[in-house]
Amino acid sequence: MAALFNTVPRHEPRLMLAEPMLSMRGISKSFGEVKAVIDVDVTVYPGEVLGIVGESGSGKSTLLRMMNLEDTPEAGSYHLSLPDQEERNLFTLDRFERRMLRARHIGIVYQNPHLGLLMGHTSSGNVAERLLIAGNRNFADLRSRARESLQASEFPLERIDARPRELSGGMQQRVQLAKAIALEPAVLLLDEPTTGLDVSVQALVLDTLKRLQQERAITMVLVSHDLGVIRTMADRVMVMRRGRVVEQGLADQIFQDPQHEYTQQLVHAKL
Repeated sequence: MAALFNTVPRHEPRLMLAEPMLSMRGISKSFGEVKAVIDVDVTVYPGEVLGIVGESGSGKSTLLRMMNLEDTPEAGSYHLSLPDQEERNLFTLDRFERRMLRARHIGIVYQNPHLGLLMGHTSSGNVAERLLIAGNRNFADLRSRARESLQASEFPLERIDARPRELSGGMQQRVQLAKAIALEPAVLLLDEPTTGLDVSVQALVLDTLKRLQQERAITMVLVSHDLGVIRTMADRVMVMRRGRVVEQGLADQIFQDPQHEYTQQLVHAKL
């Protein structure tokens, strides 16, 4: 059944009749003796924004890297609902298959732009690089689509040939975002996208993300330690601590009536 969402303001419950866009079950990941993620389940529906919050070391960024197929867990399964794609655990894909799936169906914006951008290439070249990986070889089309994607991320087009190393942090994040959405991915992953930016620049980046989500109904997973960012963007919230999910629910419920002691501490500290 196709997704059915009511057109309502952010944080009012939306009717979810669709199959999940993203589903992870029983995810566990360790680094040596450190258990980073412990038996975590994640479900994200089409057009939904899931916020994942927790202190440093809670496992949220590790979980996001596994969603981007950069890491493989010791246990667990991962599925995306993709048209004309065989239903299979994505962790069984080989390196080439993972690279192609990421290029075509998963967008990501890192906290550190150096992880997502080629700093010596032009801004348009960075977006075109993603299109090239996905198989586009027409130069005129590459240039046109890169321009469209940069414009959608509210990047100033007069700087389309500027290199990211010449840009401010906020502009670098916009190039990352343009690169991430260039092929209209099934899922957009956001790893602390506003950390380290000035408050005014944070607001501009969040406004752009909200506009894109509303206009394109992009399915998003947003990781942040900043509850203000999560509250601004998320429909549902998942709270992690020491590798486990300790609470999850609609954003308003989590922020207005947190049940777990740890969540209460986070919310009260923010207030």
